[in-house]
Amino acid sequence: MYRNIYELCKLSEDENKPVWQVILENEMKHSGVSEKEIFDVLEGRLKVMEASASKALTRPFETVGRLITGISSQQYSYASDGQTVCGSFINEVMAMALSCCEINASMGKICAAPTAGSCGIIPAVLIGMARQFDIQREDTLKAMLVASGVGAVITKNATVSGSEGGCQAECGTAAAMASAAVVWERGGSNLMIANSISFVLMNVMGLVCDPVAGLVQVPCAARNASQAVNALLCADLALSGMDPVIPADEAIEAMYKTGRALPFQLRETAMGGIAATKTAKQISKDIFDR
Repeated sequence: MYRNIYELCKLSEDENKPVWQVILENEMKHSGVSEKEIFDVLEGRLKVMEASASKALTRPFETVGRLITGISSQQYSYASDGQTVCGSFINEVMAMALSCCEINASMGKICAAPTAGSCGIIPAVLIGMARQFDIQREDTLKAMLVASGVGAVITKNATVSGSEGGCQAECGTAAAMASAAVVWERGGSNLMIANSISFVLMNVMGLVCDPVAGLVQVPCAARNASQAVNALLCADLALSGMDPVIPADEAIEAMYKTGRALPFQLRETAMGGIAATKTAKQISKDIFDR
């Protein structure tokens, strides 16, 4: 039915249907499942997201090397003390993203959307939006459909694999998915939805994948927090009417080409970037020697 973001938006306009409905009907056609079954699956995924986004907010979870143990509760406590630079909403979103990462690193249950390494971005953004703007459950599920449609297009035309495209492909894609969902929730046009995707990907273009000790903890968790914020700010850029100049599909293509051009040391091998620093090498030695 559609092969890229442009065709998705055009189909939505030609058939006078919201983007989420076009995505829903495409899924029904290709999977052979009913609308109810799809929404039931979305509800199940959302419950997993809610659990992982809240579990570590009030107590630490043990992670390998204790690299990110307790970071979520620390951020959540800071979010409520009234002294934050960015305000409580942004800080609570970051804390929820960190919670998902902490749960993932402690072998808990998360929703890999689109990957385990980027598991905190969509939950933090959608749950944060629902709380901040009193968004109804049904609309959050529809926003998840919007996010999934964007993710499917990027998966088809580029990659969501850190080992293939760097962190821009994982956290960047998750942020693009989340941003598009937010724009839809706020009543943005199809063009604004597409523009938010472009803004997000331009902001992360070239972001490498360099996990310390090969573990999905540092700098992965902080990038989940930063890309949740990126998703929100790019939604606002798009909703303001700002033009990213470069269309979404071209930004997706550029992201893919950039990822493929990255040396292998910067694609999830833990051989470059932050993972290659003196401290990171010592951390790796300490963990694996033990």
